Amino acid sequence: MGPLEGIKVLDLTSMVSGPVAAMMLGDQGAEVIKVEPIHGEQLRHLGETHNGLNPGFYSCNRNKKSLAVDLKKEAGKKILWDLIKDADVLLQNFRPGAMARMGFPEEVVRKANSGIIFVSISGFGEKGPYAHKRVYDPIIQALSCATDIQADRKTQRPNMFRIILADKVSALTAAQAVSSALFHRERHGVGQHINISMLEATIAFLWPEGMGGLVFAEQDMDIKRTYSSIDLIYETKDGYITISIISDKEWQGACTALESEELIDDERFRTALARRKNAELRREVIAEEVRKRSTADLLEKLDAADVPCAPLLDRKDLLDHPQIVESETILREVCEGFGEVRQARPAARFGETPAAVKTPAPQLGEHTVTVLQSLGYNQRRCEQLLEEKVVIQSP
Repeated sequence: MGPLEGIKVLDLTSMVSGPVAAMMLGDQGAEVIKVEPIHGEQLRHLGETHNGLNPGFYSCNRNKKSLAVDLKKEAGKKILWDLIKDADVLLQNFRPGAMARMGFPEEVVRKANSGIIFVSISGFGEKGPYAHKRVYDPIIQALSCATDIQADRKTQRPNMFRIILADKVSALTAAQAVSSALFHRERHGVGQHINISMLEATIAFLWPEGMGGLVFAEQDMDIKRTYSSIDLIYETKDGYITISIISDKEWQGACTALESEELIDDERFRTALARRKNAELRREVIAEEVRKRSTADLLEKLDAADVPCAPLLDRKDLLDHPQIVESETILREVCEGFGEVRQARPAARFGETPAAVKTPAPQLGEHTVTVLQSLGYNQRRCEQLLEEKVVIQSP
């Protein structure tokens, strides 16, 4: 039993930001009902499928039930109202105003269920010239300065993260906020509306080190210069490694491991501040020494000197890396219809109420009748709704 056992979540979201937030709540024990249109939400239709589901959809929607319903029909709307009455959380990531146009504005939903946690995830929030724009992850990366932070060090050409960064940062923000709102409701007995802007969530995520030049208004510094603790990538004789050096002790250890003890007291690198000011030169000096040695030899010597380091893994190597294997970071389970399925373990390991991957992502409408019956709909009514295409059930 996870820590959110007994909590019911209505997931009206699509793509990544909302579905991942709901998936995390499901991992932690909540009952998550994915309410989606009868043609299925957009992510179902992106990518090659295995047993009807693509890997992205599967990984964003495990531990959920699927109810496929036409919310444009009055009978479909009634089903959602019936679900709302005893739900703890409603997640939606439509553009601002869409829920009201569908007939489910937050203030009316709250009249039906005063304790509900109503979560609205949008690209830019409810105000401003971008508020009603359609948005995907690259748009947020562009506006949040992620592309500026990722700019090529030499050419300064902006670059994007090659992952869906903003969506998943927003999902983490939403899941954490839901837990806080549930805790507040437990103490004070009231629900609330949570608005999450993907742009604001991403800027907050990038701020601590990515926006250092903007923190102190009276400090004279180059706002485009990023003093990162990450020493990036070094090429060895037979591969690539990363080395991260922050403290003086780590610098001394690295110089010793590289048999370059003369650099320990070099004024350009002797202190943490000096190493940050001369970061590019320091990287060049280290890179020259690293190129002379093999990956295995370097990692052994750097580890012995207590210097943070690691090989750069290919995705094909991840499953067999000793750290991943021993810590059981990747879960493997044989699921009917899918064969062996691999999923990242829920990252928070609860000592008393463990999170778990209990069920695979659902087929479209897989649990439609089950959900309707839980609301008190009899078999005849379920068959009528299916016949009228108000809902659909997967084969």
